[in-house]
Amino acid sequence: MKSWLQHTFMHALVLVGLAALFFVLSEYHAGNLARIMIFAVYAMGYNIMFGYTGLLSLGHALFFSAGLYGLTLSMHLLNIPAAFALVLGILASIIVSGVVGFFALRTRGVAFMIVTLMFAQAGFLAILLAGKYTRGDEGIVLAQATRSIGSIDLSDATTRYFAAYLLFALAYGFCAYLVQSGFGRTLIGIRENEERAQMLGYNVQRHKWIAVVISGTLSGLAGAAFALLWGYAGATFATVQYSIYPLLYVLLGGAGTLIGPLLGTAFMFYLIDFASEITPAYMLIAGVTLIALTLFLPHGLAGELRRRWLRWLP
Repeated sequence: MKSWLQHTFMHALVLVGLAALFFVLSEYHAGNLARIMIFAVYAMGYNIMFGYTGLLSLGHALFFSAGLYGLTLSMHLLNIPAAFALVLGILASIIVSGVVGFFALRTRGVAFMIVTLMFAQAGFLAILLAGKYTRGDEGIVLAQATRSIGSIDLSDATTRYFAAYLLFALAYGFCAYLVQSGFGRTLIGIRENEERAQMLGYNVQRHKWIAVVISGTLSGLAGAAFALLWGYAGATFATVQYSIYPLLYVLLGGAGTLIGPLLGTAFMFYLIDFASEITPAYMLIAGVTLIALTLFLPHGLAGELRRRWLRWLP
């Protein structure tokens, strides 16, 4: 009971804090935080697969871009309204993650990592080859007038912030429920000892496939939301670096923790932002900082908090 109250209080504190920050931050930092919340949803999706199930993927950019282009192409080529295009973006990510999971889960370990990377690279090349429709590296800019749901203008800075906040709150609540459910506990059991979980009668392959689909769908939802809120989709979002980013976010924040993806995303975002103001070689500063954090905080920010002081942290 005490643990449940602590979890509930922490979740409420995170959500109230994010809502309150909009009223105290400058326009620049509020815009940054909106972007951070969207990419935190992307990291949450990755965390379900890596942090809770133990599946290391290098292909999550494929799921993100499936949602991104599912929405963008629907609106740009077919003139589908934003609300329906969002559904199509989510549907695209469900289908892509289901197919990738079906084939990739026939492998294990390093082979699984390589297969997911190859799928992502195939997706990236497909976007470039279909440049007539996707505009490749140049990308597609969605008209501001089309980026609205009903009378809600999602291109407005305030509306965009709270749309990103709503999406984050829903994803955060869903993940909090999932990891405390029987299914989530089973995923953790598979991560810790797959053979024992199988011996106890759990259908390990089915659980892992569902985890991949949930992970890919959350990542695709983040991609679709990004395209809708910022009005842009480009091939860059399907590159390897966008598969590495969620891995870094989760490792920095704490794999297998609920708050970790948000902390890791915010830390990484502002690390690059501040370093770029100091020197053009900002990635050198970012790289050294990341190496230091990995060496001295191997469990990530939230992971170290849980290990040292807050053992109840979910």
